Amino acid sequence: MKKLPSLKSFWLHCETITFVYDELVLPLLYRIFYNDINLPSNDDIQKIFSNFNDKQIIYWTDYFPKVKKGYCHIYSYPYQLKYYNNITNNFQGGIFKYVRQVSLYDERPFEHEFFLRIAELFPFMEELTIHNEQRQINKQFRKSKNENQDLPIIKYPYLKQLDLINTCIDYYEQFLFDTKINLAFGVRVYMVYELVKQVTRNFTRNRTRTNCAKINCVNLSAEIQYPRYSDNSGEKQQLPEYIKDYFPHTQIN
Repeated sequence: MKKLPSLKSFWLHCETITFVYDELVLPLLYRIFYNDINLPSNDDIQKIFSNFNDKQIIYWTDYFPKVKKGYCHIYSYPYQLKYYNNITNNFQGGIFKYVRQVSLYDERPFEHEFFLRIAELFPFMEELTIHNEQRQINKQFRKSKNENQDLPIIKYPYLKQLDLINTCIDYYEQFLFDTKINLAFGVRVYMVYELVKQVTRNFTRNRTRTNCAKINCVNLSAEIQYPRYSDNSGEKQQLPEYIKDYFPHTQIN
């Protein structure tokens, strides 16, 4: 393969999804020894949209080494869409009063202060999905980083749906402990059964009881195993009373 030692600049633009990056793009990059990598700054992006005189352009990027992918967010502010996806710890901020659906993703943990920011920045959020398997670092210390005081309990007053399927147990504690969050009544929650069982200490823990009692519907991603009293494999098993007592107002799927 011919090398390109004198190439100083390389620009790639693709408007379609590709599944042959390793086969077609990487070999070309390996041929470039002295190319300069130009990552546009926020000011560069602002200049591109200089004709938007009445709009502020927000630009921020994240790269995730573990999965080898990145996200780039470019939008005008004030933001008027009803959804905002893939928010990370690098989120730039602002007030997003039109957003109703929010998803969070990062390879670094989300701490209590981050969820406080989400409550402030998305005051009318109705749906929240979290993708994060990283254990929290400061979950035992509910002190503000900047002030010597306890962090307040989080409230999402309009939250109707919460998805914790793609998280670790720390985020079950974050959203079920009444010392960390005050869930709204009637919320639908998607969770993994084994993690729910663990964080509630087999549905006996008082610290998680208050928020669990507010849940209107819970979808568990794993089948609950109950003692078999029938040889009919198609017969639907009844929930044990101790689980129904722990979720007194909840439809359990």
